[in-house]
Amino acid sequence: MADTGPHTGAGSRAGRLAPLLPFVVYVAVFLVAPTASVVVGAFQTGSGGFTLHNLSQATSGVYRHGLVTSLELAAITSIVPAIAGLLLAHAINSGRHGTSLRRAVLSVSGTFANFGGVPLAFLFIAALGTSGIATKWLAAIGLDPYRHGFNLYSFSGVALVYMYFQIPLMVLVITPALDGLRPTWREAADSLGATPWQYWRQVGIPVLMPSFLGALLLLFGSGLSAYATAEALTSGSIALTPIQIGALLSGNVISGQENLGKALGFLLIAIVGPTMVVYGLLQRRASRWLQ
Repeated sequence: MADTGPHTGAGSRAGRLAPLLPFVVYVAVFLVAPTASVVVGAFQTGSGGFTLHNLSQATSGVYRHGLVTSLELAAITSIVPAIAGLLLAHAINSGRHGTSLRRAVLSVSGTFANFGGVPLAFLFIAALGTSGIATKWLAAIGLDPYRHGFNLYSFSGVALVYMYFQIPLMVLVITPALDGLRPTWREAADSLGATPWQYWRQVGIPVLMPSFLGALLLLFGSGLSAYATAEALTSGSIALTPIQIGALLSGNVISGQENLGKALGFLLIAIVGPTMVVYGLLQRRASRWLQ
């Protein structure tokens, strides 16, 4: 007679959870352990004792300036792409589903949203650098951007490069939310005599707001933590916290600052962590409209 006792149920449950083991191990090794090391190291001296000196250094002088600059960059490269991406997604969503334009924009957005680092920096240097192709074309018609204050290797240049992957990311994230605006709601509003503005104010915007705010937070976290693109583009000439962390972790430290890089990392975790938690809560709230 087959065993139907509690051991069978436990074995069945273990069998269902077994495929998750590699993922759990991966998260533990590459996310939980490094995060714990950064958090603990932020409060340790070089000899392992407890200290708050690391955080004091991380929030003063050039490191404080780097954190402020990083926050400003993250804010600009999240708000502007969020609005631009929403408008673009709404434009392609206004047509019939499954059109070639919609498929093309979403496919291109999926590619651009994951394109970054050194290749992206090289692309912009080749196009808009001081000797870039586009720069020479513009100069030939009397519109040299460098004579009008533009500099690819400055704060504004880095912000421009970040837009390249932030806007497509916004399109990918917000499109499902726009799909959740059912045509029947617009038809019902029209039948009741509502104007387009009344429909958006009382139906469209309230439904989209959780998804939009969640996407905005996602872009903020992405812009704050991006490292390779800015480092390759500016060679560290702009004070950004991720670049400062990279310099410290690569050995560019003096005595007493062994764990300063971890303190800076802890500050980013303290900002990005709650941001992603709120993003998850907003996405959970928005998902009920996508059923």
